[in-house]
Amino acid sequence: MEDSNFYKIIERSLEIREKYHQLEIQQNGKEWTLEQDALAYLTDAGLIGRNVMSHEKTWSKKNSTEELEHKLGENIWWLIILANRTGIDINEAVEKFLTKTENILK
Repeated sequence: MEDSNFYKIIERSLEIREKYHQLEIQQNGKEWTLEQDALAYLTDAGLIGRNVMSHEKTWSKKNSTEELEHKLGENIWWLIILANRTGIDINEAVEKFLTKTENILK
């Protein structure tokens, strides 16, 4: 993808993650591991499921629309963080995925 806005989102995401690392050091004496980041992402992904269920009126939960919006953004943030921590260029990964999928569906 050539969109520089996505690069700005990535940059902002990494800056926020660094601030969380500092908070983790204050609270726990060390930064979260890659595995802890992955678990946090999976937990938030599960919360999206519950909020979608609430959106569809199959799970009763207050303020689910606001939380769904927040969790969708947070999950994208986590994916950016996980890609960075594993040495994967998320911009390139998305581009490759889209191109491959478009070619499959021609």
